[in-house]
Amino acid sequence: MLQSTSHSNGFPGWHVAIIMDGNGRWALSRGLPRSAGHRAGVDAVRRVVEAAPGLGIGTLTLFAFSSANWKRSPGEVRPLFALIEHYLREVQAPCLENGVRLSVIGRRDRLPVGLRAAMQSAEAATAAGRRLHLRLAVDYSSREAILRAACRMYTVTEISQTSFARLLAGVCTDGEPSPDVDLLIRTVGERRLSDFLMWECAYAELFFTRTPWPEFSAADLRAAMQDFLARERTYGAEPHAAVAS
Repeated sequence: MLQSTSHSNGFPGWHVAIIMDGNGRWALSRGLPRSAGHRAGVDAVRRVVEAAPGLGIGTLTLFAFSSANWKRSPGEVRPLFALIEHYLREVQAPCLENGVRLSVIGRRDRLPVGLRAAMQSAEAATAAGRRLHLRLAVDYSSREAILRAACRMYTVTEISQTSFARLLAGVCTDGEPSPDVDLLIRTVGERRLSDFLMWECAYAELFFTRTPWPEFSAADLRAAMQDFLARERTYGAEPHAAVAS
């Protein structure tokens, strides 16, 4: 049985973050345009969101669009934004019915007006959800968020990790600090953070799989959680086995 913990944000369970990698490569390997991979990736999002609460996950943060992804061609970026907007509008009712709160982290000033409106609508409609906090990172850069938060340190009277976390939350979210990431998953075999939640991942366990995101299933998520729960997390202290001996 998968056991869970709880975080101070009111959502019971673990915080799992996923770098959803491999959509384009999955599509190209099948002779399809990269946009087809992104569309298939949305189905994987649905599978994971549906499975997460039953696996003890209370907060799920998905890397949908990195600030570095602006380097990609407009022919890929525009359809991807349209896909995210469609997902946000389509998923509001199911999230509301299933107690899922949806929020978006990252910059919004560079995004299309329609996408920004869909974000605001989804956040408002699902604000009361407490079964799962689903967070989408869109136009997100951890380095940029940390830099902007550091520039605001003059506004605090206490220099601490807690006060900095509050500043960081004000930079890229609605001001609610993110719980530390317990497990970071990256698909399709790449093994790097790619500027994603670097502050929150200070003690995260890392899980890498060669499965491309469009093929990632509820069973894959369960396997990652089982691997995670089999690890001993010491946070710099001695392992329990060593202390016991």
